[in-house]
Amino acid sequence: MPVTLRELRPVHVIGVGMHRYQFPSETPYIHMGLTALRAALTDAGLEFQAIESAHVGTTGCGMAAGRVMFRHIGSTGLAVQQIENASASGSFAFANACLEVASGVRDVALAIGVDKYGDQKRAVTKEGINRLSDTASVPLVKYALLCRTLAREKGLSAEDLARVGWKNHNNASTNPFAQFQKPRTLEQVLNSTRVAGDLTSLQCTPRGEGAAAAIVVSDDAMRSFGLNAARAVRVLSSTAGSETLPQGREPGSVIAARDVALRTYREAGITAQDLDVVELHDAFSIEEILYTEAFGLCPEGHGHHYLREGRSAIGGECAVNSSGGLIAQGHPLGPTGVGQIHEIVRQLRGENGDRQQANARIGMAHMIGLGSVAIAHVLRKD
Repeated sequence: MPVTLRELRPVHVIGVGMHRYQFPSETPYIHMGLTALRAALTDAGLEFQAIESAHVGTTGCGMAAGRVMFRHIGSTGLAVQQIENASASGSFAFANACLEVASGVRDVALAIGVDKYGDQKRAVTKEGINRLSDTASVPLVKYALLCRTLAREKGLSAEDLARVGWKNHNNASTNPFAQFQKPRTLEQVLNSTRVAGDLTSLQCTPRGEGAAAAIVVSDDAMRSFGLNAARAVRVLSSTAGSETLPQGREPGSVIAARDVALRTYREAGITAQDLDVVELHDAFSIEEILYTEAFGLCPEGHGHHYLREGRSAIGGECAVNSSGGLIAQGHPLGPTGVGQIHEIVRQLRGENGDRQQANARIGMAHMIGLGSVAIAHVLRKD
């Protein structure tokens, strides 16, 4: 019978680090990746030689990107695995690192995401199937159409959509790792360049580049390396899935997101009401509204009310995308899921400065990847 992560050896995040997400530049991916890695090592109080395995989430750096990168910090013989799963690449790298430690295969494992802008090619363009529309598989178009449907059926307004961008840009304005660091007014978000339907540019994720790293360890490693247990954050659950056959008109990505969230709650032994912070996939503003409902943070159909009432703001019931989310912190693809872990760990440690959610103890990171796949992790500060 399958077991859950919580039934195996305890897994702890002991170190996190990032290279700021940024617009396309001449910065080599190796520089960005090693900046994040060195920050995570310093945060953990470990030397690189202690890392036994590395799981590298990337979508566009090419074959063997991780091994090439690690040559520049030391060839130590560690096991290296490269993972591509679209937007969820870093999330699955983190999941694999956690499973290795939980199973007893490793005591110290690294999850690192790194990407450069512009090299990604989508498999859907190689299906060999003629489509009625060139935009049929473009997420932006699908979500723009969904916005119009919800406007008709649930009274969702352009201002409701813009509030997501407003909140998240203002969250990112004090985040030193965010691609956008400028506070915005609701009017600026509403009046920014229209991209598709009611979605404006400040309601859509930018594409860029960057890196994020997280080091996970066992209890044995904590003791043998003399690590500071007071700064460790426990990983309670890690759950993944993908779209099922269509069920009515609800988007498959939303169904997958709900299913994975509910399973990860059960495995962690929590409910939605226990969550203090959530980092979720908000490539487009409508997604945050839909997922807060799907995750049970508010009743179905009330996502825009949850947002209007400030319940998803920092200082509200559950701080959603305190980092700025994909919309404002950025979405370099490979690093994004690990960057979510970085934000949650700092929140649960109480190290998040102006973006700190008071008394944060439990957090969830949740990503969607093209295809569509869904993955979630629940973390707790004991």
